[in-house]
Amino acid sequence: MRIAVLALAVAAVALSSPLIAQADQPLSAGQRFAQDAIIVDTHIDAPSLLLRNWNDLGLDTPKVEFDYPRARQGGLDVAFMSIYTSPAEDAAGTATQTAHTQIDAVEAMVGRRPDQFAVLRSPKDLERLHQRGQRVLLALGMENGAPIGDDLSRLKLFHARGVRYITLAHSEDNRISDSSYDKHHKWKGLSPFGEQVVDEMNRLGIMVDVSHLSDDAVRDVLARSKAPVIASHSGLRHFTPGFERNLSDELAKAVAAKGGVVQVVFGNAFVDPASAADTQAYFDASAKFEQEQAAARARGDKPRSEKEFDDAWQAAHPPRTVKIDAVLDQIDYGIKLLGADHVGIGSDFDGVSGALPEGLKSVADYPNLIEGLKARGHSDETIRKVLGGNLLRVWGRVEALATP
Repeated sequence: MRIAVLALAVAAVALSSPLIAQADQPLSAGQRFAQDAIIVDTHIDAPSLLLRNWNDLGLDTPKVEFDYPRARQGGLDVAFMSIYTSPAEDAAGTATQTAHTQIDAVEAMVGRRPDQFAVLRSPKDLERLHQRGQRVLLALGMENGAPIGDDLSRLKLFHARGVRYITLAHSEDNRISDSSYDKHHKWKGLSPFGEQVVDEMNRLGIMVDVSHLSDDAVRDVLARSKAPVIASHSGLRHFTPGFERNLSDELAKAVAAKGGVVQVVFGNAFVDPASAADTQAYFDASAKFEQEQAAARARGDKPRSEKEFDDAWQAAHPPRTVKIDAVLDQIDYGIKLLGADHVGIGSDFDGVSGALPEGLKSVADYPNLIEGLKARGHSDETIRKVLGGNLLRVWGRVEALATP
């Protein structure tokens, strides 16, 4: 049992974090459950922030949503660090270097705080590295396949560096796959190269992630992959009609039928209909803005900066207030639609500029999710599956099917 270990961890970090209850205060039922269960969050964007401004995430760091004290408070065991690169970096030819630098940042964090963090490369190593709940284990997920470039051999290199899932595209179509946000849908699904990428990921034991993909691309992945696939941080379109970034019931059921798991995201943009509409409108406006930039450069005019565009957009579209019930509704619906074995969590902490539901503002808040699920009548067994058991099962199956 890890509850006794938590008491020591809480006492050790209580002085450095005002968010953590003092050691003499009893834990809530949700906190006790969180410390005993294995919690796996498949999408946390800490590496991008580390490149912008290095923080020692072993200490309480109020301006971010993931750090060690709050992770221990919330019971987080495995945090997939998102190795994110943008379409702009892909176009500039810098995506590969950016990805390596973010992995370097994660390794540096582990090197500086080996008593608090360790890199997890296989679910088989979880118990050995976990050290009875004292460490937070950091796995790597690559958001956007851009760092692969045109070179399949880079998949083996990134696998060697610890990458265990790859989101094939992000906000624009790329050489691998169409994106849900991009209206062009260049390939009408996966590209021929993308089919080779899926094959090689299967061979190496890298989970194929269908979050961000167009519907046709998700269908192509499901038809091509010999292993189960995941959606690392997606909502269900049932709650956000017309928002392709979230999975339709049809596609979510197909992911489950292949043995995969849908990791429900927390960000307002994916669980709240109005916020989802704002998000789609942002990407539509951003595409138009890029066209205007290109036209301005062609005329010899100085275009507006991307920062000016984003600042103006955010001023006109402030984050909406969303309650934790929006996430609980998604998990509830997912369990009823897919079964308890095919739903997990992928928060998108540090990736949505703080636009998160009340009660789910950082990695300290998983106990609130647990209490909400208990209040809705879910069994302890189901909650443990959702918190991490399902993802670990799928990861292990993908690894077992690999033929490197």
